[in-house]
Amino acid sequence: MDPEKPTVIFNPWAALRQFTDARIALGRAGVSLPSAAHLAFQLAHAQARDAVQLALDAPRLAQTLDAALKGQRSPCLSLHSAAADRNIYLQRPDLGRRLDAASRGLLEHLPGNASASPQAERRYDLALVLVDGLSALAIEQHAAPLLLCLQDKMAPDNWSVAPLCIVQQGRVAIGDEVAELLGARAVVVLIGERPGLSAPDSMGLYLTWMPRVGLLDASRNCISNVRTGGLAYQQAAFKLHYLLVQARQRQLSGVALKDETEVDGALETASRKNFLLE
Repeated sequence: MDPEKPTVIFNPWAALRQFTDARIALGRAGVSLPSAAHLAFQLAHAQARDAVQLALDAPRLAQTLDAALKGQRSPCLSLHSAAADRNIYLQRPDLGRRLDAASRGLLEHLPGNASASPQAERRYDLALVLVDGLSALAIEQHAAPLLLCLQDKMAPDNWSVAPLCIVQQGRVAIGDEVAELLGARAVVVLIGERPGLSAPDSMGLYLTWMPRVGLLDASRNCISNVRTGGLAYQQAAFKLHYLLVQARQRQLSGVALKDETEVDGALETASRKNFLLE
């Protein structure tokens, strides 16, 4: 081997890696990936698998939320889906969309709760439902900061908010049943998204107007990739607040409600740049 010749042959696109977390321009050693790139891929794969299997520490999350929101919320309600454990949850997505009997009974017998039928009067404007989904890590890390930002934006709007609910082994649609039983006109589900090989802790936000069991995904609005290295908390809260206000005014959500927010000047300027032309 020529000692003057580098072992790793770099890709001419290497400078573009600063613009993306995607695995591009990794170079090569012979006909293979460099060892560093290969090991980094294995680490990211292990982190994604761990995120899927990590159990949500609901009591600790409730304490974190109480501290972040300065005790201004009623105690969190701890709920569980019909999926008894993680293995069942991963094999039976349908069970993750419905509450178990104990959780349903808890919501039905809350003080002041009216009939749980869809025609019952909705006494809250909004229900916030935190769900582990496929990454409990995302909820543990990002739910409290996001809700703190959202609380500040919602303060002048006089929203009546139902007790916070934390659901284990849940899917997005479980928020519909929770909000229907609470009597909320809108629900926002904060859920851990499927981990990728560059983001094991991405959180998604799903808004539904007049939630009830059986609604399709077309009835929801989604804000995705909320995390430190993705969509910032302030920006996500800004978009969510806009959608909440519009949903309440128009009494709808989903495909009929569009995100027409404008990004701030810095982000707008950055989005107009084309690194291929620089």
